[in-house]
Order: sequence, then C-alpha cells, then structure tokens
Amino acid sequence: MRTLISTSFVSLDGKLDPTGGDPELHSTKWTFKTVEFLPEAYEIKGREQEEAGALLLGRASYELFAPVWPGMAEFARYKGLPKYVVSTTLTEDDLVDDWGDNTILRSLDEVAELKDTEGDPILVHGSATLNRALQEAGLIDRYHLLVFPVLLGEGKPLFSDADLPATRLKLVEHEVYANGIQKQVYDVVR
Repeated sequence: MRTLISTSFVSLDGKLDPTGGDPELHSTKWTFKTVEFLPEAYEIKGREQEEAGALLLGRASYELFAPVWPGMAEFARYKGLPKYVVSTTLTEDDLVDDWGDNTILRSLDEVAELKDTEGDPILVHGSATLNRALQEAGLIDRYHLLVFPVLLGEGKPLFSDADLPATRLKLVEHEVYANGIQKQVYDVVR
C-alpha cells in the first residue's frame, strides 16, 4: 500500500490561498510576499521530489501547475512521475502532453485503488477541495506542512470543517526557521 502525503504551504489560520483582501497575494504569491525567502525552509520540497512516486492533484491545481511546472528546473523530477487528476469535468483533451503520464481519476474510490498499489508515496500538492475530500474519506496518511506566520482570513481552507471524528496526528518532524516558517510533518494515527 502506498503512502498518501498531503503537502502544503499553509497560513497559521489554515488557509492555502486567500480569496479576499489583496489580490496580489492570491494563488501562491502570498507565500513569497509575506516572509523573507530562506532556502533552508524549503528543504522538504526537494526531499519530496526525490521520494515521490506519483502526484495527485485536483482539477484546479492541475490547471494551475500543468502549464508551468513541466518547464521549471526546480520541478524537473516531477516531469517524469505519473500524474493523477481527480476530476469529474476534465477530459483527455484537457491534459497536457509534455508532463509525462497524466491520468484522470473520477472518484475517491479510484484514489483508494491507486493507494492499494505498490510504489513510492503519492504527493498531493495544493488542491484545497481534494485535500478536504481525502481527509473526510480517511485517505491521507501524512501531512507535510510549511506553516507561514501570517493570518490570511478569508480563503480556501486546507482542512475540512465536516462533522467528523477527531483525527489523531503524530508529530514526526518539526523545525522553525528564522523567517518564522514552521515545518510540521505529521503521520495520521490509525
């Protein structure tokens, strides 16, 4: 069985992306405009690329990353990894052809089937709606969080607010950087 890892840049109030306030902070721009850049704070991102066996994305994140990531040197290893996009609306014609194997999954049952295969971890980048659905379905095994010292207010939350039983987490890695970013790695306790 593969490990499903949710990896996110998240504000202290649990948001992945602000939807209100300053439009200059929307998308992932807030992560680079709210704190000083320190390369060591992003070490986990390089490690994730080396350990990953596949990427799992929601439709909106796929549409955001697919035109950009294939040509970026920082994400070169991702180009060769299989990408799985969870969407009920995308068609094969919507998939890019220069980013390795891309497969559309139509349901969380298909995600569960993917998890049941052998292989290296599956990473979920961003994908706010997908993350909440995966959390609600109990499919996330680990969280890699870079928590930024900023309150974004209105925005896309990482975590579900559904009426669910408490999910216990075990802290397995933690570091605080000079710019205030906290790396928090949690395993989901089953």
